[in-house]
Amino acid sequence: MSASPALAPNAIEAATIRKVQTRIIPLVFFLFVIAFIGRINIGLAALTMNKALAITSQQFGLLSGIFFWGYFPFEIPSNFLLHKLGARMWIARILVTWGILAMLTGLATTATHLYILRFLRLVYSRVESQTPAQELA
Repeated sequence: MSASPALAPNAIEAATIRKVQTRIIPLVFFLFVIAFIGRINIGLAALTMNKALAITSQQFGLLSGIFFWGYFPFEIPSNFLLHKLGARMWIARILVTWGILAMLTGLATTATHLYILRFLRLVYSRVESQTPAQELA
């Protein structure tokens, strides 16, 4: 027999649920909102941006779609890095680089600048929606 009593399975389950509800769910919700804003802000900016930068409807369509082109080639390598570096380090790096690239998007003066920055934002934020919950605890 051990010196310390073992917790009952129900107590372990209740403690796990409480930890998930207080630590993980608020963080994941916050990151989801930030990611959503980052993905839709090009549509909101289009109201004045298209005329100011002389962007055609075809170019805007490419700007909207280019964000998702890097998912396939960068998904697996980014998950390997997540596993190697840890979720805390990886999420912090994602938030910093995403913020820098979002600010640079505001400084873009041509459609080509926007193409490059939208693609880089995808590459550098690839894992934000795939962080395993057990590494955040």
